[in-house]
Amino acid sequence: MPLPPPDCPRTPMHTRSVRIDAFRRADGAWDLEAELVDVKPHDTPLHSGVRPAGEPVHLMRLRVTIDDAYNVIDVVAVSEAVPYRGVCELVAPDYRRLVGLNLLRGFRAGVRERLGSIAGCTHMSELAQVLPTAAVQAMSGEEWRRREQLEREGGKPHRPFTIDRCHAWRSDGPVVERYFPIWYRPGHEPARDQDSRVSTEERP
Repeated sequence: MPLPPPDCPRTPMHTRSVRIDAFRRADGAWDLEAELVDVKPHDTPLHSGVRPAGEPVHLMRLRVTIDDAYNVIDVVAVSEAVPYRGVCELVAPDYRRLVGLNLLRGFRAGVRERLGSIAGCTHMSELAQVLPTAAVQAMSGEEWRRREQLEREGGKPHRPFTIDRCHAWRSDGPVVERYFPIWYRPGHEPARDQDSRVSTEERP
């Protein structure tokens, strides 16, 4: 359903757009291509000059390549539009420091540790932070087929990594009780911060 109408007149000031496209590569890996664009409907004075209305103040692109286990194996970053040309874009190659991280195990903390503060670009790092859930959406069909095959072969089922990752998927809630009763935990109080310990290999 849409948001309710605003209760007060207002003036558009800023639009941020974030887009992520996911691709299955011929070599078996996955590419996540993310883009962040900041645009204002009016001329914007910057220390470096005036940015005309409708022209991006920020346009950041990030390609992260991962394997089937969500390990980051390659990163390419590009800063196409920035407030301070000749300075902001110099940090883009440093985003290769994300190689070696895992999107489902401590990734966001890893971004902060390796590229926080003056080590990185605020907007590029924000763009990186949205990749884990996008990767899960992109690879969900593959995970489902892998789980079904494992169960057909008599293997022990894996605990879905979405459990206890949001309100609907809480382990003591109706979704898990109905669709994954083996993992249902009535009265269980999930940990609040799970970024550092989520694993597809968790067992009951």
